[in-house]
Amino acid sequence: MNMFFKIIAIAPPLVFSVMLHEIAHGLAAERFGDPTARRLGRISLNPLKHIDPVMTVLFPALLVWAGSPVIFGGAKPVPVNPLYFTNPRRGMAYVALAGPLSNLVLAALCYFALNGAVYAEHAFRSPSLLLGLVQVWLTLGLIMNVALAVFNLLPVPPLDGGRVAVGFLPIRFARSWARLEPFGILIVFGLLYLGVLDKVLDPALSMLERLPLLH
Repeated sequence: MNMFFKIIAIAPPLVFSVMLHEIAHGLAAERFGDPTARRLGRISLNPLKHIDPVMTVLFPALLVWAGSPVIFGGAKPVPVNPLYFTNPRRGMAYVALAGPLSNLVLAALCYFALNGAVYAEHAFRSPSLLLGLVQVWLTLGLIMNVALAVFNLLPVPPLDGGRVAVGFLPIRFARSWARLEPFGILIVFGLLYLGVLDKVLDPALSMLERLPLLH
C-alpha cells in the first residue's frame, strides 16, 4: 500500500472518529451543566476545530512507522470546567467515559454499515471503486474505534481511563494518581515503544477478526 493510498484510507475514518470522541466529551459536559465546549465552538463537525498536531498527526504517523497492526490517534481535547459540576470529581469521570463509549457506538455502526455495503456489492454484482473505498473506510473505522476505546480506557491520566480512575478511586489514591497527568503522554509513548499497547490491543483485534458478516 503506497503512502497516498494509506492517507486516503486512514485519514477520513481517523479524523471522524477522534472528532466524535471529543464532541461526546463536550456533550456530556454540557449535560452536567458545563457550557464551555459549546461556547468555544468545539461541539462542531468541522474537523479543523479538532485536529491536534501531536495526537491527530504525529502519533498515527509513529504507529505507521513502528509497524503497528492498527492505526489510531486523538484530537485536540475539548475544554471542560468541572466547577460547573455538582460533584466535580465524579462528573469528570462520567465526561471522560463518554469518549470511549462514543467510539464503541461508532464501531457498532461501522460494523452494520459494512455489512450493508458488502450486501449491496453482492446484490448489484458490479464492483465499484467508490463502494470498495467505502468498505475500506468502514473496516478501518470499526478497527480504529475499538482501538480508540481500548486505548483511551487505559488508566493513565490524561487518558479517559485515568480520569475515570481518579473519579472513582478513594480520594487519597485519586490525588496520587492525578499527579501522573503531567507525565501521561511520556508514559503512553513509553508503552508504545515497549510494545505494551500492541499486547493490550491484540485481544480486541482478535475478537474483530472473528466477527461474522451478517449478509
